[in-house]
Amino acid sequence: MGEPRPRRGLASWADRIVEGDAREVLDALPRESVHLAITSPPYNLRIPYRGYSDDLAPEEYLRWLREVWKALQRVLVPGGRFVLNVAPTSIKNFRPIHHDLSRDLRELGYIMRTEIIWYKQTMGRRTAWGSWRSPSNPHIIPSWEYVLVFSKGQWNLPGDRALVDISAHEFETFSDGFWKIPPERVRKGHPAPFPEELIERLVKFYSYRGNLVLDMFGGTGTVAAVARRLGRHYLHIDSSDEYCRLAETRVRAVHPPADAPIPPPPVGHAFRLPAARRVR
Repeated sequence: MGEPRPRRGLASWADRIVEGDAREVLDALPRESVHLAITSPPYNLRIPYRGYSDDLAPEEYLRWLREVWKALQRVLVPGGRFVLNVAPTSIKNFRPIHHDLSRDLRELGYIMRTEIIWYKQTMGRRTAWGSWRSPSNPHIIPSWEYVLVFSKGQWNLPGDRALVDISAHEFETFSDGFWKIPPERVRKGHPAPFPEELIERLVKFYSYRGNLVLDMFGGTGTVAAVARRLGRHYLHIDSSDEYCRLAETRVRAVHPPADAPIPPPPVGHAFRLPAARRVR
C-alpha cells in the first residue's frame, strides 16, 4: 500500500500554516481528518506570546480551552491521539493545572492513556531555594513538565504496518514514561518552544507515516517541521502573524524522507481565517 493521502476535503488544509484563532480554524476543518494533535497551550501566566493575551481569569481560561478541546474532538479520527504538554505553575501560588485539564478532557469523553514525565534537567539554573537548609519554608522547583496523552473513542489507531518508522530500540526507550530531554535553548522569538527531540518521539510513537499531525497553538513551527521531516502531513495554527512567518520559513527548509511522497509546501502556503486571505 502507498502512503495515505489526506481525507477528501482536506487538500486545502494539509501542509499549511494558518494564522487564526485555534477554535475557529478547528471548526472549519473537515470532520475526522486529524490523526495526531500535539500542543502546549498558553499557560495563562502573562507570558509574552505574540498575538495572544496570556492573562485570563482562571475559570475563563479553562472554559476557553474546553471549547478548543471540543472542536479538536470533532476533527480527530477514531482512535486519533491528542498529546498535551503542560507545566506545573508557580511556587507560591501553586496550581495543578494538569489536573484541571485532564479532568476536563475526560469529562468531554477523551480516553486518557498515560502521562509522560518530561524531565528538563534545568536544576543547574536554580535560584529560588526558599528557606535554605530549613524546614521552615523550602521550595520544590518543578524541573519537569507533564505530557498528557489522550485518544478519541478507542485505544487503537488503524494504519498500515508498512508505514511504521519507529525502531525496536526507539520503541523500548520511548515506552519508558520518564523522558530526559533538555529544553530548547534556541527560542526563535518564542518564549517556550518545544525541543525537536520531544516532538520526534511523540510523532514516531503515536502516528504512521502519511498521517496528519496538528498543532493548534503552533508557535514557531516545531511540530510542523518535525512532522514534515518524518514524512507526515502537518497543519500549523497560530494567532500570531510573526510566529506563522517564522514557522513557514522553518518548514520550507525541511526535507521529508526520499521515499515519503509528501509534496512541497504549496504556493500560498500560509493564509488567514476567517477571510482565508493568502499572505504569500
